[in-house]
Amino acid sequence: MATAATYVDNSTEPKRRPTRLRLPSGFGLASLPFGFLVCFFLIPVALLFVTSFFAARSFVIEPVWNIENYARILSAAGFWQATWVGLKNGFFTAAFSVILSFPVAYYLVYRTKSNVILYLVLLSWFSSYLVRVYAWRTILGTNGVINSFLMGSGVINEPLEVILFSPFASVLTLIHIMLPFSLLILVSSLRDVKQDYLDAARDLGATGIGVLIKVILPMTYKGIVGSFMFTFILAAGDYITPQLLGGREGVTSGLLIANQFRSAGNWPLGSAMAFVLLATFVVVYIVFTLTLKALKLAPGRRYHG
Repeated sequence: MATAATYVDNSTEPKRRPTRLRLPSGFGLASLPFGFLVCFFLIPVALLFVTSFFAARSFVIEPVWNIENYARILSAAGFWQATWVGLKNGFFTAAFSVILSFPVAYYLVYRTKSNVILYLVLLSWFSSYLVRVYAWRTILGTNGVINSFLMGSGVINEPLEVILFSPFASVLTLIHIMLPFSLLILVSSLRDVKQDYLDAARDLGATGIGVLIKVILPMTYKGIVGSFMFTFILAAGDYITPQLLGGREGVTSGLLIANQFRSAGNWPLGSAMAFVLLATFVVVYIVFTLTLKALKLAPGRRYHG
């Protein structure tokens, strides 16, 4: 039978604390994705940049430092013409994607609690990229839905071939592909703008347009820039859709870059083209942000009037 002394001695023994798993914090949380980006993005980009200053002969890269590739690109009218086609595709795709998705994002955030519309838009991701491209090729074709409807209603006597192999077909297909990306970014951005801010602006006498211009747009500035540039870069760099639907005017700089790596075997020239295109995207980003600031839609300032 245990005595009182034994009971006291047992009660005074230090209790072991349960071991707790320490979760990483600060840089520890970002170390894994940061290391992944360094290994599989920054290092390959750096190697590609170094390669752009080399030469290539008969599919063999010669490590001879020169700027001939960049000089050749800057003086090549064909490259800039193809780049202009890609920039137009990217601009119209990004502009219409943002314009069309912004009212939907506003409705999803402030007017309804249901995400049915969002799920329907995202449902297009369940189909393959090429399936969607060929679907639009079928719709816009000579025997497609549009031509069949116009001919059946007596509007036209023969199929319109211009609506298929044209910039219109490329931009329309790219909008269909990029719209979900734009919508997700804008929905995420609008969720940070609380309803209290909108109510306060209305209480102070702001109209619906005033709330949109002076409250919503400046507070969703980063989301608008991110949505526009994300869709712009993807659409401007795309070469499959313009090649399949754009006809003779479907040659973009993305196709020229792909051909240098795939067919010509001139990796240094293709690398230089890629970085020239990257510099062009940076210029577009600067121009777009400056335009929003000129329109007084940038945050950090208060405008009255």
